[in-house]
Amino acid sequence: WLGGSVLIACLAGTTAAMASPDVPDVCSAATLLAKHGALRDKLSNNQFNLPLYLDSRQIAGELRGDIHAIVDYPFATVSTALKGAPQWCDVLFLHLNVKYCRASEDKQGNRLTVFIGRKYDQPLDAAHRVEFVYEVAVETPDYRQVVLTAEKGPVGTKNYRIMLEATPLDGGQTFIHLSYSYGSGLAARLATQVYFSTLGSAKVGFTVAGTQPDGQPIYVSDMRAALERNTMRYYLAIDSYLGAFSAPPEEQLEKRLQNWFASTERYPLQLREVTQSEYLDMKRKEHRRQQVER
Repeated sequence: WLGGSVLIACLAGTTAAMASPDVPDVCSAATLLAKHGALRDKLSNNQFNLPLYLDSRQIAGELRGDIHAIVDYPFATVSTALKGAPQWCDVLFLHLNVKYCRASEDKQGNRLTVFIGRKYDQPLDAAHRVEFVYEVAVETPDYRQVVLTAEKGPVGTKNYRIMLEATPLDGGQTFIHLSYSYGSGLAARLATQVYFSTLGSAKVGFTVAGTQPDGQPIYVSDMRAALERNTMRYYLAIDSYLGAFSAPPEEQLEKRLQNWFASTERYPLQLREVTQSEYLDMKRKEHRRQQVER
């Protein structure tokens, strides 16, 4: 896992390395709806066969992935489901590299303690602990923005930021924007270079960087590919969480897990890592451990 945070450009004004001309000065329903209009064609015609657009960029040691998508849930459902820190623990937990997540509150606000590890069963003392600050940054009747930030991450990564903003559309749908970014120091860059030259040499992202002589696409690779894969995994986690939100509480976890794995299987080239039984067995064990640890 490599992940993301910087202070919110919309609200705090700047993160020089990550700032870009298309980051709005004011986050609002009008701004997000304008983005929806600008992306209308791309949302209708894309490789995902979903109303979804993914973009990514790498500037020096900073990486950022953005997904804009239309989800088939009313804004009230999205707003309620993704409002609290415990709900976000349930979302993040679906990612196969998230081994544990606990929400808590102190004088500084809401926090998420997250342990990041490998894609198989792993004791928590062998995983990386990341402390996220959780904030509902903006909340109005037609717009919500939630942000998670962390100063430090695994293997020298830093400045994590996960941001979700949402606004209602006609027909009971909601337009959302997920932004996922992080910075990498020298240690992280060296580690990822070794990984992508060995075990990760065949791993690719979603952005088409060129075309092979036979017409087949050439996808981005290396760190940008890792960023795109994880941005998509978190988007699918959000969608899977929303899809199970109306189920009876005792059925929600299993439904989320089943939905998340099935969603990732639509993109085997980029997202397939383990079998369904391996994923479900691992997550059920991790959930039981999480209940005991709490």
